[in-house]
Amino acid sequence: MADDATSSAAQGDAELAVEGALRPQSLDAFVGQHKVRGQLQLLLEAARIQRRPADHILLAGPPGLGKTTLAMIVAHEAEAPLRLSSGPAIQHAGDLAALLSSLTPGEVLFIDEIHRMARSAEEMLYLAMEDFRIDIMVGKGAGATSIPLDLAPFTLVGATTRSGMLPNPLRDRFGFTAHLEFYDAAELEQVVDRSASVLGVGLDGAQRGEIARRSRGTPRIANRLLRRVRDWSLVHGGEVTLDGVRAALDLYDVDAIGLDRLDRAVLDAVVRRFRGGPVGLSTLAVAVGEEADTVESVVEPYLVRIGFLSRTPRGRVATPEAYAHLGVPVPDGIA
Repeated sequence: MADDATSSAAQGDAELAVEGALRPQSLDAFVGQHKVRGQLQLLLEAARIQRRPADHILLAGPPGLGKTTLAMIVAHEAEAPLRLSSGPAIQHAGDLAALLSSLTPGEVLFIDEIHRMARSAEEMLYLAMEDFRIDIMVGKGAGATSIPLDLAPFTLVGATTRSGMLPNPLRDRFGFTAHLEFYDAAELEQVVDRSASVLGVGLDGAQRGEIARRSRGTPRIANRLLRRVRDWSLVHGGEVTLDGVRAALDLYDVDAIGLDRLDRAVLDAVVRRFRGGPVGLSTLAVAVGEEADTVESVVEPYLVRIGFLSRTPRGRVATPEAYAHLGVPVPDGIA
């Protein structure tokens, strides 16, 4: 039993190591986002020549496009330690003060979902980003005293899926803002090829293309689908075939263009239940049994991008392409 437990622990550690290896360690190894990579390379090289921490960086874009990976690369390229945190974990100014005061010179602080920080923490961050100091209030009422605390110079890398929710004073304090875009099929094939080599999965061009086409323009989804294909092949004989790739992805409800169960549920609700729309976001979310934020931030961006949904002042409207995908006749008056 002890040997089995030791073996399982070793396998778990090996799997975690493989998962970590899926993240590229340098900008040269990072696939896609060519313009952002070039901008970051220039920013980091200039900081290295001047022997100073890089300017603060804001990474904005939909989930799964590599914001966390880029933050890790920034720290690696700058040869600096990396501290990870998230907006929801910073709900008081004291939380941020404790985090900032423990940073070492040149350290990279990554805050994921930075738009979800508490407002009091945001206001403290303004001074920290500009002057590398914070003011700590001691006491209450008329006897309260502000004590300045100097901070070690650091680089803040913030990531957000909702850049519009960031207050302007915070957004303006970032020296560089990168907007990450969805990947095209060729770039996703490169992602799948690299990840497959790390995972030890042999794929040909057709198999890589099949996974890439169903990955919604998102590397995180491509890697997740690749792992499911690997699992399917292990269970069904160990050899990956094109039919096996399709069978694995069909098993997990990922159709030929990457739509999953929730995507199709949203389309079906708009087309069939609401007769093509317009339908409001909250009504649509209730109809599919999901949170409105999930529909808006996870489902809608891809459906709008591929031309299946339109956003109008009155609500969401299905396009003729959505009707065609569901096999529903297009009503008169919809062009």
